[in-house]
Amino acid sequence: MTLTRIRAQWERHDERFAAVNGDEHVRVLYDEGSWLEGPAYSPAWRTLLFSDIPDDRVLALDEATGRIGVWRSPGGYANGRTIDRAGRMIQCEQGNRAVTRTEPDGTVTVLADRWQGKRFNSPNDVVEHSDGTVWFTDPPYGILNDYEGHRATPEIDGCHVYRIDPDGSVTRVADDFERPNGLAFSADERTLYLVDTHHRHLRRFDVGADLSLSGGEVLGTSDAGGYDGVRVDDGGRLWVAAHDGLHCWHPDGTLLGKLLLPEVCSNLTFGGPKRNVLYVTATNMLLSVRVTVAGIR
Repeated sequence: MTLTRIRAQWERHDERFAAVNGDEHVRVLYDEGSWLEGPAYSPAWRTLLFSDIPDDRVLALDEATGRIGVWRSPGGYANGRTIDRAGRMIQCEQGNRAVTRTEPDGTVTVLADRWQGKRFNSPNDVVEHSDGTVWFTDPPYGILNDYEGHRATPEIDGCHVYRIDPDGSVTRVADDFERPNGLAFSADERTLYLVDTHHRHLRRFDVGADLSLSGGEVLGTSDAGGYDGVRVDDGGRLWVAAHDGLHCWHPDGTLLGKLLLPEVCSNLTFGGPKRNVLYVTATNMLLSVRVTVAGIR
């Protein structure tokens, strides 16, 4: 691969987006994937992990050297992942229909693979709450065919959102989605943002003291394909992966602007020592751009 750069195209829809800017160019760090997903940044390792789902491998970018190599293969047709507060990697494995955690010694712990005795569809994306609970979405993409997993018949009545408690119990927290996908907490964890890719919706839920969800109103709708991954920056803005790039929403429901990119975007995360580097998985490419905002810690 020859490293290339793409001129950054910032499209402003609201004056408040003027505070958001960044590098003049977006860097193409990698372009040899089939369908890239699930970027998660480890500040301890200064490493970005991301998935090439159809090729069933997890790749790693060493931020200090710029080198990219295979971190795990096979990778369970892994999709979304997060680095928890103990520095461990939690990921959704579509092929194994499970949420797993990689321990410091490299062993893998299955956090959950069933709901009331029935196998999940194909866990897709995951976040951790500060209390140690793990929240994830469960659409069917990994069992629809053999491209991103293993073709199988669903055992669960639909596609839902779940929470794994530290004791291993699993609770269904939302059941009115067609294709739940990306999810992210606000900085104070009083709000959970959830994507429904089928309806192109970005939805907002209130998180109760007992971790129950209420509300669920549509905050925004994509005008460029279905939404996928979502992250929150230190100004409370939401960054959502879409077919034409990244859409930036204010929590009041205003589309502030877009970062237009050349390929369909699946997911994103903030990385770098200051958490001000946007890493984006976009079809076969891993992209990066340094911006004037930072991801929440």
